[in-house]
Amino acid sequence: MNALRIASFFLAMTVAGSAMAQMGRSASKREESEKEKLEQQRAALRRNDKQFPLGASWTVVTLNGKPFGGGERPSFSLDQQFRVKGYGGCNTFSATAYPLKDQGFAVGPLALTKRSCDKAVMANEMQFLTALRTSAKWDTDGNTLTVKTQRGELRFERAF
Repeated sequence: MNALRIASFFLAMTVAGSAMAQMGRSASKREESEKEKLEQQRAALRRNDKQFPLGASWTVVTLNGKPFGGGERPSFSLDQQFRVKGYGGCNTFSATAYPLKDQGFAVGPLALTKRSCDKAVMANEMQFLTALRTSAKWDTDGNTLTVKTQRGELRFERAF
């Protein structure tokens, strides 16, 4: 009688083990399928969209076609966590920015230091920060980054 119970127990365990293995294979297939779909979507994005150069530093060259003069030109960098850190010409700033699909670009509210500088420098800084905050699209061409805004465009060069 005990031998029959033991044999029944081992038979039940074997059947359960086979069922668990089958469930595991089904789950693995689903995971592989989901990973494959995600990779296909990423590949489509790589083919169709440029990738924003995260981690690079950029220095402004022009605002609406006019050269940005002065000793210290505004600059910024966007890190892997989408944090923007930069210099406006007088003050430093930070924000969150997101490169979006179809080369869109959104910049959140700016945190800004409160230094006071010459009126002309402050005016240039305000124009730069307003343009950056209202950015909509971006594009790169070699070492040049162009950010199109609601009121024109900013052109940057890669800072090394």
